[in-house]
Amino acid sequence: MTDEKVCVDEDIFAKSLCMMFSVEWLRETARRTGFIKRERKITPEIFFWVLVLGYGPFLQRTLAGMKRMYEKAIKQTISDSSWYYRFTPELVAFLHECVIHGMKQLAKESCRSLDAHLNCFLDVLIQDSTIIRLNKVLADKWPAARSKTVAAGVKVSVLVSARANGPKSVSIIPERTSDIKTLRIGSWIRGRIILIDLGFYKYGIFSKINNIGGYFVSRMKSNANPVILGLNKGCKLDKGRIKGKKLAEIINGLNGEILDAKIEIKYYKKENTGRRELILEEFRLVAIYNLEDEKYHVYITNISDNLLTAEDIAYLYKGRWEIELIFKELKSKYQLDVVETTNVQVIEAFIWISILTMIVSREIYNIVRMLNPDRQIARFTQMRWCNVFVESSPDFLREVLCYIGVNDSDIIKTKFEVYGSQALDPHVNRERFRDNLWA
Repeated sequence: MTDEKVCVDEDIFAKSLCMMFSVEWLRETARRTGFIKRERKITPEIFFWVLVLGYGPFLQRTLAGMKRMYEKAIKQTISDSSWYYRFTPELVAFLHECVIHGMKQLAKESCRSLDAHLNCFLDVLIQDSTIIRLNKVLADKWPAARSKTVAAGVKVSVLVSARANGPKSVSIIPERTSDIKTLRIGSWIRGRIILIDLGFYKYGIFSKINNIGGYFVSRMKSNANPVILGLNKGCKLDKGRIKGKKLAEIINGLNGEILDAKIEIKYYKKENTGRRELILEEFRLVAIYNLEDEKYHVYITNISDNLLTAEDIAYLYKGRWEIELIFKELKSKYQLDVVETTNVQVIEAFIWISILTMIVSREIYNIVRMLNPDRQIARFTQMRWCNVFVESSPDFLREVLCYIGVNDSDIIKTKFEVYGSQALDPHVNRERFRDNLWA
């Protein structure tokens, strides 16, 4: 590590965040989505940053708590109706647009580079989803899957980019929607690798990825039994006793050796006429013995052995753990699954706020990495960083608000006014047991 000091702009975090979500962009998007029709006490840029930095990282997820934070930011009180009526489909549309915009900005920066042997690929992507359990009164709208009792839930489907170190796409769908329906393969996959969970296992999807010019790696289903067409050049097994056999016939006799082979896959494709067409495809199979599980881990891919070795394929698939860490971060730090309301718009707003908070956290994380180029990057983990971010988010909020022109000089006076107004019970005529005892 060098002793050189990096010259840091004191406003670097606020400036970067306000470039990512500029005041002009937030105002224009708020008008375009119908969230703001005419500005009164609700200012879109202050509203946005209060939600993302002042509210997203905290456990107490109530509209009243969020309202208090906003009032402290604008230094005046607003009526309950003025606040609560803002949680509309238009707000959900506004927040969704912000998520899309934030993901695009992260993707442009590409703070992380792929390792040397992955440089021939544009990116590594990981697809998965997580379930958020909701109040059972929403069971008619969002019924839960595989539940013996009345329950409700939604599924948050996320496609993660390794280079951008964050989400590339996010969608909110009913829990009963199968995972495979959330993965829509298009031209975006060209030149990129996608690591696929068994929930997305379908030969038709593998073929489509291959035909577009993309790459995939998936664990092979336990009941799959493909024919071995031949061995790849790095495989040291005896071709004579492997070729032409099915996987189940030879895997128990491999004695811990690595199997790297060409395989034939058969599946049926439904035509527009309703008839089924038999499709034959050749893919690559990699089987590596796992000492911890005491069994073979078998992978299917279309990545040539000229690009990645069998060991590389197995190690690359471990990268799927990245998305599990993202879900852990979203739930444990940004309260993705703390949704106690039954208001549909508020539920969707809360989910988008959690995603936005993580995107903003990633942006600051990227800046800190940039300012510490000589540090051991592998030790600079997201899970440790998000703890720092949650603790520091009030400071980041104050810096951003000051940067966009919200004066901080009379913050103490404002806090007293807000606390005094919010501590009053809104039920003016309610009788209280101690009114005739003491006050």
